[in-house]
Amino acid sequence: MSAELVLVFLALGAFVGFMAGLLGIGGGGILVPLLTAIFIHQGFDMDNVVHIALGSSMACIMVTSFSSLRAHHANGAVLWPQVKAMAPAIIIGTFLATFVAAQISSKGLAIFFSVFMAYVASQMFRSKKIQASGTSAGKAELSLVAFAIGAISALVSIGGGSLTVPYLTWRNFDIRKAIGTSAALGFPIAVTGTLGYLINGIAAAGSHPQYTLGFIYLPAVLLVTVTGYFTAPIGARMTQTLPVPALKKIFGVLLIILSLKMLFSLL
Repeated sequence: MSAELVLVFLALGAFVGFMAGLLGIGGGGILVPLLTAIFIHQGFDMDNVVHIALGSSMACIMVTSFSSLRAHHANGAVLWPQVKAMAPAIIIGTFLATFVAAQISSKGLAIFFSVFMAYVASQMFRSKKIQASGTSAGKAELSLVAFAIGAISALVSIGGGSLTVPYLTWRNFDIRKAIGTSAALGFPIAVTGTLGYLINGIAAAGSHPQYTLGFIYLPAVLLVTVTGYFTAPIGARMTQTLPVPALKKIFGVLLIILSLKMLFSLL
């Protein structure tokens, strides 16, 4: 690997970590399209390039989500009964979806990713608070929703926060508790998703690049997580001094641009 590529991965990790800490979102929206572009430049097989970007992104999220889980738990913001109720279905949904992703073409995954990121971006432009439903969720509903959150998270390589937080808020949970609980659920999503992409990548046909384990490109994961681990706390501390609402709108536009760029590069 060239020195320039090492610097690119380190810079990407620093940016993703900082923005994740500042805006409270996972890095998959940035990582997947940028990793795809980098992997295409490296000459990766076009049939598996998005799969490797998704698997590598999920492995990166595994590290950051664990750090986030610890921080929210220390602040007493995790509702562990809800985590225990949702975790089994979220794990099953995540794991099964990696097998579905393995059967979808890179173009198909790019289309689904772009559509979902358009939804995420629209949420960043949302100024109205989510209105609570007035009722609480039963176990069956929690399991069904958790399964869907896990499945979608695996297909777009996110920690699930953009889905879990709005749902829990709608179901009468305090926003602080919703964010903390979502962070706790993000870790099993990342671990299961990483395992699923590893297994499916090993079983996939075709040649894999050097230093790739399944659908996980190890150099990218190592370098991105090294810098991201240190810049995420910096971003979190800057939430009190930077104009976060305005930055969210700018970040939403960036997500759309990156997603479209990835889509057009594959089409």
